Amino acid sequence: MADNDDILASMYPFMAPDQPAAPRDKSAGLQDSIQLKVQQSLAAKQAFFAKYSGVLAQIAEAIAESYRNGGRLLTAGNGGSSCDSAHLALEFMHPVTAGRPALPAINLSQDNAMLTAVANDIGFQHVLPRQLLALAKPEDLLVVFSTSGNSANITAAVNKAKQLGLSVVAFSGGDGGELAQSSNVDHCLIVETDSVHRIQECHLVCYHILWDLVHTLLADERGYLGEHGR
Repeated sequence: MADNDDILASMYPFMAPDQPAAPRDKSAGLQDSIQLKVQQSLAAKQAFFAKYSGVLAQIAEAIAESYRNGGRLLTAGNGGSSCDSAHLALEFMHPVTAGRPALPAINLSQDNAMLTAVANDIGFQHVLPRQLLALAKPEDLLVVFSTSGNSANITAAVNKAKQLGLSVVAFSGGDGGELAQSSNVDHCLIVETDSVHRIQECHLVCYHILWDLVHTLLADERGYLGEHGR
C-alpha cells in the first residue's frame, strides 16, 4: 500500500496522505490537473498534425485506392490499441454520416477463439499472421496500432502483410519503435510523447479524420460504392 501511496503522491501531490487538505483544496487541485492534461493533449495533437498532415493525406489516398481495387481495410492492435483497431474498422463498416455507404473492414483482434487457439498452440506472435494467411489479399490494406511500436505480434503481422503484397500503415508513439524502422511499413504515424494516454487520444482524432478523408476521396464514385459497399 505504501508503494501505491508513493505513486499517487507523485501524480497528484495534493492528494498525498501526509498532506491533508480541505475538500475545496482537493477540488481545486483536481481541476488544475484536468486543465494540465487538456493542455498536454492539445499540444500533442497540434505537434502531431503539424508534422503528419501530409502523410495522413497520403494514407487516405492509399486506403481509397485499396477500396477502388476491391480491397478491404484490415486492422489490428493489442489492449487499448485493439479498441482503436476495432473502432477504426467499425467506422468504415457502419458509417454514422448519412449518405456514406458501408465499406468492408476486418478487425483481426476481435476473434477471441482464434486469438486464444493460435496463442495456445503455437504462440501469441502468430495470432495475426495466421489470420492474414487465411484472409488477406494483395488489394487489402493493413492498419496496425502499437503505442510503443515494439509489439512482437504487430511486427510479425506487418512482415506477413508485406510478404502477401499488402500496403501497411502503422500508428505508433514515442520514437516509433521497431515499426518506425521497418521497411515493411509504408506509412508510420508517430505521436512523439511517452504518455500512452496522449498517444491514444491523438490516434483517435487521426483515424476519425482519416475516415472522413477516404469518403471524401470516394464521393464521386458512388457506382463503385454501391456495388462493393452495402
